[in-house]
Amino acid sequence: STVLGTANVMTAAALAEGTTVIESAACEPEIADLAAYLNAMGAKVTGGGTPRVVVEGVRKLHGAEHDIIPDRIEAGTFMVASALTNGEVTLSNCCLDHMLAVVDKLREIGVIVEQADGGAVVASARHLEPTDVTTQPYPGFPTDLQAQLMTLLCMADGNSAITEKIFPDRFMHVAELMRMGANIRKEGPTAIVTGVKGLIGAPVMASDLRASAALVLAGLVARDQTTVHRVYHIDRGYERIEQKLRSLGADIQRRAE
Repeated sequence: STVLGTANVMTAAALAEGTTVIESAACEPEIADLAAYLNAMGAKVTGGGTPRVVVEGVRKLHGAEHDIIPDRIEAGTFMVASALTNGEVTLSNCCLDHMLAVVDKLREIGVIVEQADGGAVVASARHLEPTDVTTQPYPGFPTDLQAQLMTLLCMADGNSAITEKIFPDRFMHVAELMRMGANIRKEGPTAIVTGVKGLIGAPVMASDLRASAALVLAGLVARDQTTVHRVYHIDRGYERIEQKLRSLGADIQRRAE
């Protein structure tokens, strides 16, 4: 299944003549949210968020107001940031029901995640346990948090295995983390991460959106200064991430290259 593919076909089908059935549709919360938005505009979409979506085409859509669901990947990234830095962060407007696999895995590692009014409170145990994780389509562990979790597991006490089943080559961040002192080896679609006592600041290169986030997180706990080049990738998925991290106490700033 493909999230963007499902979203694009579902949107196009809303105004197409006749009935469109999408089999093996993506089940992510964002698809269910899009279906609700289209229906608010007059579309006839059923099954959004399930493997089978049925869209009955209508002649036209009308305007509507819709509150977009919280970004579960951004929330997960800040959860990892809190765990890495032994901090405590309150995430407002965070839906834990959309990220159960992430919360379960973080708790397994030793991170404290508690429901709060309209959000969550995240704190880290001083000792991070190693774990094994495999990325899966929703509701499994999301590939978009694989790189960030790898940074966290670099600081765990022991060996962890991360298997990438969605994008098997999504390990461009591994070499950059190793430049910072991480102990990682790749075995096909799996990365074996052996925890280290600490990371060391270094100039690193971001290759994509989530790798950018992982390297920024690594820089938060690394000794000395870390410079992440080509950080423009991060703006595709995070709004003012450096300002948000700075508001939490991070020593971080963006500089023009």
